[in-house]
Amino acid sequence: MSRDDATTNERDASNDPDRPTDTDATPAVVAARTPDGPPDTTEIRELAAAAGYAVVGEVTQRRREDPTYDLGRGKAEDLMRLVADADAEAVIYDGSLSPGQTFSLGNLLPTGTAVIDRPRLALELFADAADSRAADRQLELARLRYELPRLRESIARDGGEDVRLRPEGDSRVLDVEKRIESAERALDEIADDRAARRAERRDAGFDLVALAGYANAGKSTLARRLADEVSDSEPDGEPADLAATLSVDDGPFETLSTTTRRATIGGRRTLVTDTVGFLDGLPHEAVRSFRTTIEAIRRADCALLVVDASDDPADLRRKLRASLSAIEATDGPVIPVLSKADEAGAAGTEADDLSAATEAYEAAVADLDPDESPVVASLRPPVPVSARDDAGLDELAAAVADALPTATATVEAPNGGDAQAALSWAYDRGVVEGVDYEGDAVTVELAGRPAVVDEAERRLARGGPGG
Repeated sequence: MSRDDATTNERDASNDPDRPTDTDATPAVVAARTPDGPPDTTEIRELAAAAGYAVVGEVTQRRREDPTYDLGRGKAEDLMRLVADADAEAVIYDGSLSPGQTFSLGNLLPTGTAVIDRPRLALELFADAADSRAADRQLELARLRYELPRLRESIARDGGEDVRLRPEGDSRVLDVEKRIESAERALDEIADDRAARRAERRDAGFDLVALAGYANAGKSTLARRLADEVSDSEPDGEPADLAATLSVDDGPFETLSTTTRRATIGGRRTLVTDTVGFLDGLPHEAVRSFRTTIEAIRRADCALLVVDASDDPADLRRKLRASLSAIEATDGPVIPVLSKADEAGAAGTEADDLSAATEAYEAAVADLDPDESPVVASLRPPVPVSARDDAGLDELAAAVADALPTATATVEAPNGGDAQAALSWAYDRGVVEGVDYEGDAVTVELAGRPAVVDEAERRLARGGPGG
């Protein structure tokens, strides 16, 4: 057997203890193809289970892509027989199928079998997690962008012609295109609102820190450790209970909304925003649809890129590349956080395995082209942490404080009502480092966001507002 033709077929045995037992789950067969090495279906099985599918078998192949089915013709027929034999209702394909491949595979499979590739599966997971206006709009745009080329393919197959050759188009295509434009306008308005909100928060003296990373990397657990108060949580800017937006399980796609909460990091008043986890294999168009969420990362004063240190080196590199590709570039520095450091090894091998995780991280970054991934220039040295036992959190806080934009000033002003009002304003924004009263004068030491320090200095020097 040639290297390109290596294959495996498998139907889950009925006495397999790992076989899903949820009677409400939709039975599905997983299919995967890779050009190099045997396909690993661990993640796609986990995602399928999270989306409500019970995996009853799998078909994998190691070979070059087939333009008709992605799988080779023979392997696609094996998939057809396995689906029929297992009474599966869906095929979960671990990859991105073209519209033509989706229809060709669907026509080969038993009638009524749904063909769900990785992007479509992700959209199903996103749909279950959407819990805000912004999330709904982002999901709608991603779904429409996914469906549009498939609608065109369907029309072309039904009509025996390429719909793109007809200048007037098709009414169904035009309707989807109009809905895409409407969703884009709505998201532009949401993006403008969020930009204004970021400006207001910075004017109030808050530093903005965003958590980014692959799904289930440990972002939400880390966010809980950094947060000061449950009552200050804000998903998409609206008050909510922390327990309603983050769970202990820290599973993939538990919320599509960004969730912001107060924290004091290195003595700085910060707002920490947790964001939806990234996923490997999503096309650029799908990622682009969630730009309002990703903007929280790109426009933060400092971003924490959470990397699961317990992953094997190959998975760590794959997930890191997917995360950095989605982020593209940031305004502020990015601190890689090697999370789950306590799980990186076992039986006394933690140090060795954590070193392996660090080496895998460094190797992945070294392989990236800064011209294609500008965020590489913003990366700081990685910080290992274990949110479970708080190990490394002090080092992380120090790294964040060092990365935040900071200005200092010492101002001496006459001690009067206007100076006290200006001092109160500075206290409200958390930039007062020290106060010394001597005679009729007050000396104030300031440290914090440059713009806020400048304004506090101006108010104190002028004796308060209007001085």
